[in-house]
Amino acid sequence: MTPRKMFTVIFGLGILFMLSRSDAQQPAKIPPVGLLRPGAPPDPYVEAFRQGLRDLGYVEGQTIAIEYRWAEGSPTPLPLLAAELVQLKVDVIVTQGEVATRTVKEATSTIPVVMATSGDAVEAGLVASLARPGGNVTGLSVMAPDMTGKRLQLLKEAVPKVSRVAILYNPTILATVLIVKEAQVAARTLGLTVHPLEVRPLTTSARHSMR
Repeated sequence: MTPRKMFTVIFGLGILFMLSRSDAQQPAKIPPVGLLRPGAPPDPYVEAFRQGLRDLGYVEGQTIAIEYRWAEGSPTPLPLLAAELVQLKVDVIVTQGEVATRTVKEATSTIPVVMATSGDAVEAGLVASLARPGGNVTGLSVMAPDMTGKRLQLLKEAVPKVSRVAILYNPTILATVLIVKEAQVAARTLGLTVHPLEVRPLTTSARHSMR
C-alpha cells in the first residue's frame, strides 16, 4: 500500500467512526473537522483525504466542513494552530506525525484525535497500547524502527564493501531517535559503522531569510 493510499484509508476509517457518533448526536449539523498538516499547500495527501471522505459519502461544503491549519514545515506554530482548532470546537482533529499529534493531545483531552501516521505511538506516550489506545487519540502507528536492521542488511548485500552509513535524524522526534538506536545495534552485527547526523527543521524566521 502506498503512503497516499494508507493516508486515505486511515483518515477515512477514523473519520467515519468519529463522525458517525457526531451525526447521531447532532443530525442537523454539518460536522466540522480540523486538519492539522505539517507542511503547506498544495498538499497531495490532503486531496487523498478529501477523496477518502467522498468515498464514504462526506462532501466538503455539503455534508462536512474542514478547517485547515498549516505548520509550513516548522513545529513552532503547532501549539497555536492546535489551540485554534480546539477553540473552534471541531468534532475531530486529524493530524500526522508524533509532534503534531502530541501537541493536539496536550491541547485537548475531549476532542477525538485521528493520527494518520506516527512512529512508536506507545513509546511516544500518545496511546496506552495499540490494542486499547485509551484517551482521545487513535490512528495508525508505523513501527519504522523495527525495519531498520533489515534495511541495513539489504544495503550490505547490495553494496558489500560499504563500511560506514550516515543517518539523518531529527532529535526532537522519538521515532527517528529509535531508528538511530536500532541502526547502531544492527550495524555491529553487520560490521558497519553508523554516523548519526542531527537535522532540525528551520524556524519560520530562518525560512523567510532564505527567500
